[in-house]
Amino acid sequence: MDKAQILVASNRGPVSFSIGDDGTIDFRRGGGGLVSGLSSVAAETDTLWVCAALSDADRKAASAAPEGRLDRAGYDLGGASVRMLDIPEQTFTNAYNSVANSTLWFVHHMLYDTPNKPHFDAAFRAEWEDYRTYNAAFAEALLTGADDGAKVAVQDYHLALVPRMMRGRRPDLRIAHFSHTPWAPPEYFRMLPGDVGRQLLEGMLGADHIGFLSPRWADAFLRCCATFLRADVNWDNRTIDYGGRVVEVGVHGLGADAEGLRERAAAEDVAQWRSRLRETVGERKLVLRVDRSELSKNIVRGMAAFGELLRDRPEWRGAVTHLAFAYPSRGDVAEYRAYTEAVRRTAQEINDEFGTDDWTPVILEVKDDYARSLASYQIADVLLVNPIRDGMNLVAKEGPVLSENGVALVLSTEAGAADDLGSDALLVNPYDVTETAQALHDALNMQDAERQERNARLVEAAVALPPQRWFGDQLRALD
Repeated sequence: MDKAQILVASNRGPVSFSIGDDGTIDFRRGGGGLVSGLSSVAAETDTLWVCAALSDADRKAASAAPEGRLDRAGYDLGGASVRMLDIPEQTFTNAYNSVANSTLWFVHHMLYDTPNKPHFDAAFRAEWEDYRTYNAAFAEALLTGADDGAKVAVQDYHLALVPRMMRGRRPDLRIAHFSHTPWAPPEYFRMLPGDVGRQLLEGMLGADHIGFLSPRWADAFLRCCATFLRADVNWDNRTIDYGGRVVEVGVHGLGADAEGLRERAAAEDVAQWRSRLRETVGERKLVLRVDRSELSKNIVRGMAAFGELLRDRPEWRGAVTHLAFAYPSRGDVAEYRAYTEAVRRTAQEINDEFGTDDWTPVILEVKDDYARSLASYQIADVLLVNPIRDGMNLVAKEGPVLSENGVALVLSTEAGAADDLGSDALLVNPYDVTETAQALHDALNMQDAERQERNARLVEAAVALPPQRWFGDQLRALD
């Protein structure tokens, strides 16, 4: 097998598969910061992306490819080398749904209904062993594919154990781990079983460089290492001395891919959606949200704030529409299914209370359509981004980039994006519905000149760290 000089490991890869009605396998290349970042270096050096098969169609494609190498199975991946791991379905389900998404995500986003959950029993311990097995499969694939002295960029909470699993066997490798989520403070992280928490921290400390999207998340990780591992932390330069090694902790904010966004937004399907949406909204003001229907995104409180705006400010009735794109997420997790229903219910309650024959206050769409989202960015007057906690939130950055007339941004203080955009956004406490309603009112009343001036500064901050630079900075940190 060819050896690579740069390797990326992530749960989701740059390509996904589907099975057509005739039984043939179709594939689709994805987007996002990692894809953009890796493509910028792939042309210059040998690279390999290791990912997991996420569906039956993925597993079928991976099992039919030589050693899971999709690039050797006739797929046009734009020159990328991709190895897709066909991890046993039950192992994957336990690692991904039960541990990564139902435990680690909940801890780092501080989402637990603590009187009832979490519940760490014997069943969880079995799931945790599958999480270890899943991480070990990635570590083995990376060890096999890495050339001497290669750089390995391990991504996110799904793969927290991988760096340590690799470190002892290949000390020649330079390893980075990057977290796309927030990191829980010690007061919340201690909710995990003690040995599990230590394994997560020690797993990541197998890396040479550990990256986060915000100083807040980096410092929370340092605090956890000091608290639970008694590690020697140098707060001035964010290094951790542990186990005879010094590990660097860095902050790498991720910005919008302005060029890619604008190119895609110029397509005909976006123009068609823009015309349709303008016809739907008419002359009314438009408050927009674009999110996965996911617990941390705080959609229900955002809608409640819009309802309170209409209740307390009658002048906005019939004069503003809330367009909410909240497409379903993680349907295998019961809490997410229930949350999507709560979103639907809240939208219906507002429409029942305020709607008229010619005005629907909340237009909720729960099916993802990227072209429609881009079109809505172009025409929105106000963009509402109010997560409980968010590693970054690129919607807050993409919206201003594509806005045609300047958009007013209502932004949660608990989004990593508030670090970059806070001075020109209207910041809100995500739990304070009344404050959010007031911010929506202020945003809707903002004068055109002020809105456009703020938007220009938001764009400048939003594009300062494009995906190519973000990924390149992680690699350069390993030099």
